[in-house]
Amino acid sequence: MNDDIRYQVLVNDEGQYSLWPAHNEVPAGWRPDGTEGTRQECSTHVDQVWTDMRPRSLREQMDAGR
Repeated sequence: MNDDIRYQVLVNDEGQYSLWPAHNEVPAGWRPDGTEGTRQECSTHVDQVWTDMRPRSLREQMDAGR
C-alpha cells in the first residue's frame, strides 16, 4: 500500500474490515464505515473496532448454541 494516498475503511455484511484507496470505487458487498485518512490512521481505527475476527454469521451461530 502506498503511503501517499488516502484510504477509507470498508466493512462488509459479515463485519469484516478492509482498507481501500479512497479514490477507488467501493467494491460490491462492502460499504464505507466513515473513516478516511492515512494508511496508519485507518489501520489504527480498524485495530480499535475489529476486536473479534470471527465473521458475524459464525458469532451468531456460536451465540445461538449457548
